[in-house]
Amino acid sequence: MSNSGKKSNFFQFFITFLLLFFVFQFVMERFFPEQFSKDGEVVAEVTLKAQDATVKGGHHPILILANKTEQAIVLEDRCPMPPVNVLHSVDGEFVALETEETSVPCVPLTEIAAGKTEKIDLAAWKYSLFGELGNYRVELLTADSSQQALTADLSIHEAGPITRIFRTFVSKPLLNLLIFIASILPGHNLGLAIILLTLIVKVILFFPTQHAMQGQKKLQKVQPQLAEIRKKHKANPEKMNKEIMALWKREKVNPMQSCLPTLIQFPILIGLFYVIRDGSILSLSEHLIYSPFKDLDWVWGSNFLGMNLLEPNKIFFPPFLVLAQFFQMKMAFAIAKKKKDPKKKAEATDQQEMQQKMMQYGLPLMIGVFAFQFPAAVSLYWAVSTLFAIGQQYVVNKRN
Repeated sequence: MSNSGKKSNFFQFFITFLLLFFVFQFVMERFFPEQFSKDGEVVAEVTLKAQDATVKGGHHPILILANKTEQAIVLEDRCPMPPVNVLHSVDGEFVALETEETSVPCVPLTEIAAGKTEKIDLAAWKYSLFGELGNYRVELLTADSSQQALTADLSIHEAGPITRIFRTFVSKPLLNLLIFIASILPGHNLGLAIILLTLIVKVILFFPTQHAMQGQKKLQKVQPQLAEIRKKHKANPEKMNKEIMALWKREKVNPMQSCLPTLIQFPILIGLFYVIRDGSILSLSEHLIYSPFKDLDWVWGSNFLGMNLLEPNKIFFPPFLVLAQFFQMKMAFAIAKKKKDPKKKAEATDQQEMQQKMMQYGLPLMIGVFAFQFPAAVSLYWAVSTLFAIGQQYVVNKRN
């Protein structure tokens, strides 16, 4: 390969890496702002703000308290009330709210160390204090009454039509199916329920997924011919498009075969992910639970193979998911590599190979990072889903 070709490959790899890095940075700042966001110049002050100034109905507010001073902040233990005063706007005036009801046990926040930032999660009061739509104000008083109260405003608005449709046809059925499965299992084990639910969903989606995988393999097979056509007719786009359409017709390739089934199953898989991530604490998902399951006399059995599924597992799942996802991606691109003619290897599309490498190495690493952050229940779901996909990919590869 010429020096100019090597420089071009390096430049493409560098650009693709930067793009993946910025996408990853955006995702991490969006979901973990207190750990990954950059606030710029540090000012010696204490600040209180809502992580999201507008909160969708069914979600709960989260506050970010930053102590940028050189002294610790001492807070009063107010349990079962939250560490902040909550006021609701009624007829244009803010009215203080009080309650002793919590959806989950109240964990007191009594001190913020110097230079530290803490997240105040108000999930415990999402129904008792933040159950109505409207504008809210929160006030934080430190133990030192001489300091001025910190305030932050937020609003809770009704979920939009897309969210309501998604909850009605995806989130609610999946969550209640998970509850039903757990209700008939010994010890109501969350791990076994997640495995069974994931397998049920994957079996239901088996044929559309299989159809999409087969379409992807057909596209991979004709990639060398597509590259040849694009190279031969790059100066004549009309001729190139005719040749490509003729190739697809001759090889019985439908470009949409791998897209439409994926688009159909994608909302279900996303819903399954969120159900397992958020539904592990049922008291925080009351707005999604059907009436027969409203007053359960049991709780999840969260211990699975010695792991607490409600907390992140940083020993087993991160490396396992990286390896499993890498193996699945490697299998997904296997046919395309086998079909390459060694004599035409230099003519292969460098951009396509670069994209495959970034997917093969970048995606598993991102999944591994997420495994450090999310509860082990989510990692278990991802592990079962990936192992099922590996088996399904093996069947497709063997047929080809």
